[in-house]
Amino acid sequence: MGQLIRMGKIASPITLKTFLGDHDLGGITLPQYMVRLAAEAPTIINAADFGRTIHDLAVRRGLIGIGEDIVNVAYDAAVDHSPRAQIEEAEKRLYEIAEAGRYAGGFQKFNEALGIAIDMAARAFEREGKLSGIATGLRDLDRQMGGLQASDLIIIAGRPGMGKTALATNIAFNIASAYEGHTRPDGTREAKNGGIVGFFSLEMSSEQLATRIIAEQSGVASYKIRRGDLNEAEFRQITEAAQRMERVPFNIDQTGGISIAQLTARARRLKRQRGLDVLVVDYLQLLSGGKKANENRVQELTEITTGLKALAKELNVPIIALSQLSRQVESRDDKRPMLSDLRESGSIEQDADVVMFVYREEYYLKNREPQAGTPEHIKWMSDIERAYGRAEIIIGKQRHGPTGTIEVQFEAEMTRFSDLAHEDNLPARH
Repeated sequence: MGQLIRMGKIASPITLKTFLGDHDLGGITLPQYMVRLAAEAPTIINAADFGRTIHDLAVRRGLIGIGEDIVNVAYDAAVDHSPRAQIEEAEKRLYEIAEAGRYAGGFQKFNEALGIAIDMAARAFEREGKLSGIATGLRDLDRQMGGLQASDLIIIAGRPGMGKTALATNIAFNIASAYEGHTRPDGTREAKNGGIVGFFSLEMSSEQLATRIIAEQSGVASYKIRRGDLNEAEFRQITEAAQRMERVPFNIDQTGGISIAQLTARARRLKRQRGLDVLVVDYLQLLSGGKKANENRVQELTEITTGLKALAKELNVPIIALSQLSRQVESRDDKRPMLSDLRESGSIEQDADVVMFVYREEYYLKNREPQAGTPEHIKWMSDIERAYGRAEIIIGKQRHGPTGTIEVQFEAEMTRFSDLAHEDNLPARH
């Protein structure tokens, strides 16, 4: 039957009879056996149910295999094979089984890809803001990027003090607070607007991150919240903001110094258990690579960025990863960052789908105030007034659209980025 089907022919009692010859079939003739075989064959009507049964049994067999391997490896582990590595390997295999049948590998017909692209356009048409990706909450940035696209690796880079963590936190919380889910026909949940966010805070504790978000949402300066220097009205503001934020699907992992393998395993677990639509990593240089971590930092970072891009494709979610910039920015007159300023830039620039830089001229102007009363001081006053409360998001690379600069408003006390009011949108002034 297998040979006939592989040749593109039908396997029926008539076609099979020609190839089988004479066989002793326990007292019945070959034609009788063939008729009985055809009569007992299951009908095509129940094919889907039989397919599901076979799939379920295959999954069980896979679980038995993983269980046996866990036991055998744990008994006979090599000296250099840590239990953590075994756990990560087991989690990876479990995730592959959980997702089996959902994401098929190999070649795909173009008309299938075409259908997915049309579905994406239809969802963008239905979604608020008419975006193909997930809205960041910053209007001009969304217009330039079309939102955050699934399976993209997005790098936000900047020198210390520019506000890259603040931008990532603002975007992540905007997405989480806009979350609206609906159930698909197959019973799984899908985000209609916004999304479920996972935030790896490798630098700050979860309390520090929460303080920043409370400041941003309540409008009370973060330093006041930290010191407890609040009046009654401000305390009411932060408690009301905290109540609004309680049900927001925002998940924080504050473990420092984790490896790319551990991050991958935890992201898979979050996706499986609670769902995941956007992942944020703060920041790249605090992650460690694999076994060859101490040999070459550039090689290690290549492993990290390649791993993040592979994870974005595997989970089909956008990953926002923050990155530091090298000090060479400081030696230039124009301190606007460029792609070449990325630390160990080769792999970051190559693997990223989008690279954004955060630049605040106000930060640099404040640090070089000339002597009061001089012509330079008058010019400096004019420059700082123009730059006050403004920031630039520079898109240095984008696979799906144009590069360029977006001006936004930045409130330092609340670490909050927001849309800048354009002159043409303001009411007429006389």
